[in-house]
Amino acid sequence: MTTRPASPGPLRAVLFDSGGVLMRPIGGRWNPRADFEQTVLAHAPSITPEQFAAAISTGDDFFAASPSTPDYDDYHRVILDHLGVDPAPRLLADLRREVPPEVFLETYPDVRETLEELSRRGVRMAVVSDAWPDLPDIHAALGIGRFFEAYAISAVLGCTKPDPRIYHHASAALDLAPAQCLFVDDDPDLVAAAIRLGYAGRALCRDSADLPDVPSLTSLTELLRFF
Repeated sequence: MTTRPASPGPLRAVLFDSGGVLMRPIGGRWNPRADFEQTVLAHAPSITPEQFAAAISTGDDFFAASPSTPDYDDYHRVILDHLGVDPAPRLLADLRREVPPEVFLETYPDVRETLEELSRRGVRMAVVSDAWPDLPDIHAALGIGRFFEAYAISAVLGCTKPDPRIYHHASAALDLAPAQCLFVDDDPDLVAAAIRLGYAGRALCRDSADLPDVPSLTSLTELLRFF
């Protein structure tokens, strides 16, 4: 669907989700980081792939049950506890050590050119993401951080989408009304929540054959038709 939503004024900004919209994990897994198993095996070499899979599933449950994005160490402790591995300070430090983002993350092919053109057209941009506090640094390392004026990050704000506070934080930071902002997410339910709050919204469905009930895009470049 590509019809423009009714609003009291023209759209002036895009609020982007990050994972699944701007960037993706090389190898396909968001959490834990791709080097998790290798790091743990350096401390506990007898852990099997099956044990890792079960422990990571437990970590997924913990993540899903958290009211906001949990602390890195707390998340890793849950997985390590399931593995029966002592969450010693050295191991926790190794798991959160700085690794160049480009080693395990990449932007989608349509991202950079779309952001460049939106910027050229004077469109303001912000990020609304369920993520850890270092997301701006990751975007900067991937070469896209300069496009965003504001970040609304769950681990910083203490709430996750679809809590209205996380959407409003971004639009307020731009000093714009919700109706002046177009929210883009790969989760249609979160787009629907934004629309109920008065934002324009589009679900990004790059690889889905079934379009959702909310207005959608199949490529980020389709955003250019709105500005």
